[in-house]
Amino acid sequence: MSSREVVVLSVGGVRFVTRASTLQQFPESRLARMVNDDDREFKLVNGEFFVDRDGALFSYIMDFLRTLQVSLPTDFSDYQRLQREAEFYGLYSLAHLLSQEHLLKPRLEILEVRFSLQEMQAFFRIFGSCSSTIEALAEQITVFTGQQSGQGWNSPFSSQKPLIPVPLERPSHHDMVFLCGTEYSAGDQFVARYVSIKPDKRKLINGTNVLGLLLDTLLKDGFRLISTRTVASEEKVECYTFERMKRAAGLAIMVNQTPGSSGVAQATRSQVQKGK
Repeated sequence: MSSREVVVLSVGGVRFVTRASTLQQFPESRLARMVNDDDREFKLVNGEFFVDRDGALFSYIMDFLRTLQVSLPTDFSDYQRLQREAEFYGLYSLAHLLSQEHLLKPRLEILEVRFSLQEMQAFFRIFGSCSSTIEALAEQITVFTGQQSGQGWNSPFSSQKPLIPVPLERPSHHDMVFLCGTEYSAGDQFVARYVSIKPDKRKLINGTNVLGLLLDTLLKDGFRLISTRTVASEEKVECYTFERMKRAAGLAIMVNQTPGSSGVAQATRSQVQKGK
């Protein structure tokens, strides 16, 4: 790479090294004109362009130029300041995206686990404010059923027939229902239901063990337990409520901008990871 292809900027005392082509992504911007020596405000001092602006915010602008996406931390709050910086550099496509804070800001996500233990069976129902989280969790949970013989659901009996996976009940996009344990079939035969929650490979039949693994899975996925309560004392339904900050669907926005072209870029929402 020749020296002409490398550009060094000192923005508010923070040093950035990048390609000239990166700064020329938007030809009408001041950064592109700076590289072409068409903007006198940016002074070249000892081989570095000195820019008297906020260096911390400029790191997000550089990320935008390199990826053509807006990717901000979940705790980011300086949307107006960053928008002002984008306007200063003549990056009006970025400024337009930043003006749509409602698309970029993370939102609070609530998830509720209801658990009921009745004789030899445990019932679970999970509600979530975000349907994509419920969908992702449903892909992790598998219920297996099979014929067993033994004295009760806590007995360490082995299966007489291969276990068969059965689908979870999905009353809506925002909740799911499943159960585990045993119920009488005929004679000393039981219909047993086991639950497996990825990445854990165990098949659990005891409802208390399944509940413990489920809560641990949610905590590892970034949820925070905020309350526990009994919602139906007669049926002994326990309710566990969780919350977490979830990235908005528009936080990573792809800009359909062909390098070297002018005009306003078209913004589209990028696909985000399920449940995050």
